[in-house]
Amino acid sequence: MNLALALMINTLLALLLMTITFWLPQLNTYMEKTNPYECGFDPLSPARIPFSMKFFLVAITFLLFDLEIALLLPLPWALQTTNPSLTIASSLTLITILILSLAYEWSQKGLDWVE
Repeated sequence: MNLALALMINTLLALLLMTITFWLPQLNTYMEKTNPYECGFDPLSPARIPFSMKFFLVAITFLLFDLEIALLLPLPWALQTTNPSLTIASSLTLITILILSLAYEWSQKGLDWVE
C-alpha cells in the first residue's frame, strides 16, 4: 500500500511539474523577449541560421554507437563471473549488432559528409 501511494504521489508530482513548465513560459511572451540579444544593439545578421540536417544525423549516429560501446565497458569485470560463456555470447552479439549497424550506415551513405 505504501509503495502504491508513493508511486501515485511521485507520478502526480511529476505531471504537475511538467504541466507548470509547459504553461509557465507561455504566459508572458512579448516581442522584445523573443528577439536575439547582442549587447543592446540590433542584430547584424539573422540569429536563426539554417542547421545542417546531415550534421544532426551524424551526431545522433555517434550517440547511438557511443552508447553501444559504453555497454561493453564493464566486460572485463563481467568475465570474472561463474558463467563467462553467457557473458562472451552476449558481448559477441552486441559487437555483431554494432558491426552490422555500421555496415548498414555505411551502405546507406549515412557517414558521407558530402551530399
